[in-house]
Amino acid sequence: MHGMIGGRSGWIAWPVGIVCAGVVAGLAWLAAPGVPGAVQMLGDLLRSGASSTAGQATPRPIQSIGTALTDDCRSLYPDGLWAQLTWRAHSVLDQSQDPPATTATAVRDALRPAVLMTCAWRDAGGGHVVTTLAKVDAADGAIAAAGLSSQGFACTGAGSGIRCTRTTGTVVETNIVRDGMWLSTTETGWHPSGYVDALVGRLWP
Repeated sequence: MHGMIGGRSGWIAWPVGIVCAGVVAGLAWLAAPGVPGAVQMLGDLLRSGASSTAGQATPRPIQSIGTALTDDCRSLYPDGLWAQLTWRAHSVLDQSQDPPATTATAVRDALRPAVLMTCAWRDAGGGHVVTTLAKVDAADGAIAAAGLSSQGFACTGAGSGIRCTRTTGTVVETNIVRDGMWLSTTETGWHPSGYVDALVGRLWP
């Protein structure tokens, strides 16, 4: 029995099949010259994306952060930590020049910080992480160590400066005073993995 197409006899199927094959071959012939160009375009896009990512990952000297009019909190964070924070569902960032959110207000008053930027994050559960980068007198490390230790912070050496941490309930506060800079972070009910260490690695590589 002959095959059928649309209820018609097999003698119609052969010409239809030949015509369809010819159309497909013609389209392939027309598209062939564009294939190398498409491949090259795809390669260029991948290379430009890779070089763009590499450029973003290049750290800036800590002394230059916050000095340009276009600087914002993005310039403070390494790529991995920035992605962790911004991709978190319903996280909100507020940037300002508020003073450090430390509970050691006497130390803050003594250091007289010149705030470069304060980055305050809030997550969907109401947790907060507030980080301030500020300039201080390079000789004030001893004042900070004495003042923070008296407030119950555990202080250790950090390069040429100090790192002081205190945990009270759900609040973890970390203050790093080093090379004329003060990095102050207060985490309340939200503790992003490796947060402070990532910032330290970014600012003091």
